[in-house]
Amino acid sequence: MHENIGNTDKYIRVLLGTSLAIAVLGGFLQGVLATVVGVVAAALLFTAWVNFCPIYAMLNYSTRPHKRKT
Repeated sequence: MHENIGNTDKYIRVLLGTSLAIAVLGGFLQGVLATVVGVVAAALLFTAWVNFCPIYAMLNYSTRPHKRKT
């Protein structure tokens, strides 16, 4: 598993995941919508934590800057 999430992408995922989690845990969302949003929030926070996005890997995409070989 190669890291494919850059810092900006990571910060956005943490901010969005935390906001969605607060919306679910705060009771602003209910029912099936709360479950779906909770799963999305957990996925965003987990991918930010491990610096790896499986969707990016399938698309051979990365937001992580490449190190130049000198």
